[in-house]
Amino acid sequence: MPAVQLLLLACLVGGVGARTAKFQKANDRSGRCQYTFSVASPSESSCPEQGQAMSAIQELQRESSEQRATLESTKARLSSLEALLHRLTSGQPAAPLETQQGLQTELEALRREREQLETQTRELESAYSNLVRDKSALEEEKRQLQAENEDLARRLESSSQEVASLRRGQCPQAHSSSQDVPSGSREVAKWNLENVDFQELKSELTEVPASQILKESPSGHPRNEEGGTGCGELVWVGEPITLRTAETITGKYGVWMRDPQAAFPYTPETTWRIDTVGTAIRQVFEYDLIRQFTQGYPSKVHVLPRPLESTGAVVYRGSLYFQAAESRTVLRYDLRTETLKAEKEIPGAGYHGQFPYSWGGYTDIDLAVDEIGLWVIYSTEAAKGAIVLSKLNPETLELEQTWETNIRKQSVANAFIICGTLYTVSSYSSPDATVNFAYDTGTGSSKALTVPFKNRYKYSSMIDYNPLERKLFAWDNFNMVSYDIKLSPM
Repeated sequence: MPAVQLLLLACLVGGVGARTAKFQKANDRSGRCQYTFSVASPSESSCPEQGQAMSAIQELQRESSEQRATLESTKARLSSLEALLHRLTSGQPAAPLETQQGLQTELEALRREREQLETQTRELESAYSNLVRDKSALEEEKRQLQAENEDLARRLESSSQEVASLRRGQCPQAHSSSQDVPSGSREVAKWNLENVDFQELKSELTEVPASQILKESPSGHPRNEEGGTGCGELVWVGEPITLRTAETITGKYGVWMRDPQAAFPYTPETTWRIDTVGTAIRQVFEYDLIRQFTQGYPSKVHVLPRPLESTGAVVYRGSLYFQAAESRTVLRYDLRTETLKAEKEIPGAGYHGQFPYSWGGYTDIDLAVDEIGLWVIYSTEAAKGAIVLSKLNPETLELEQTWETNIRKQSVANAFIICGTLYTVSSYSSPDATVNFAYDTGTGSSKALTVPFKNRYKYSSMIDYNPLERKLFAWDNFNMVSYDIKLSPM
């Protein structure tokens, strides 16, 4: 029997591959003879260790379990499909009625959501179309405004060239002191305007009706409509004309003004306004057009580098002049460059309630502009409360000349200057007040007046004169008003 087995093994070895088979005979430990027959693995170079073999077996078992689970799941799905097919072929309902109703409800909800999304999409598309249309309209309006601005700039440049030409060759300047008209000044109020063509040119340049343009006499003083010189004595103040009303409590009192010698980019129509109720007052509202001012839509808001005090600010030759808060210092603020250009302490001037007008408001220092130039109205301890008047250099704020009057500052409600004459108002609250005193700086004398002045809203906190428009500007209890005036012939 052993021989037969050996023969069979030999045959197997020959069939598998005689080159790799090995046959050995040897005694074991007990001395018994053992026959050993070895055949090389066709796929493994060496036998795996016991641990590796166990890992391989476990991996095979996991794969087998996963395949078995997959097979079971597939069988279950096939069974479910066979059952469903059977019910369908036999005419039975495919699902319970409740399930069908639930599915139908969900389907209706999905349809509603789809309709809502479609509606929202249409609305968004419509809104987008409207926005695109509005954007196009705004861009077109912007192009039109830019074209108008360029046209105005060209007209202004052309007018400036014509003015320069007329000034060089046709309109010699009236004789005036260098003190009144600094070198290089463009003040047209000092030119000889007898030439009719030049009057039309000035009307176009300043956008002021020709009927309002002031003619001048050979002496340099403006003429009135009757042909007399316009720097006579104030004889009449008209009824107040209300231009607009302040919207908030900060506008109970304040100051508004226009530049009588406006320079590009400003015009005689440009208006500035400051609400002076409160502390740390810094905002200056700028309006390019009068209608913007009356409607309350500022073109720009300046923020002053230092707060101001009182209602005594003025605008002159492109600069805002104002009193710094809680000081006797006057500042010059260039509106175009938005920088401080000069400052000057008024010697001995009272401030912050020492010598105000009768209504109060820390109105110790009041700036004014007339045909002659820039002035400051104040008082000192040396003057014992009487009004002191000084003419200022508009560039440096140096005091050029000073007058001391015999009018007590706290006994009057306000003051303004016309043609070098100081005028005071008797009351800020009486509806029937008067312009009660006049002080002539030319003669150094004063006299009493009784020119009626109406405080329509019974709290006039600011009264200033605009020499270009020949009007008084006032702030009366939230209301910004103006007054026409008349001067006597000289």
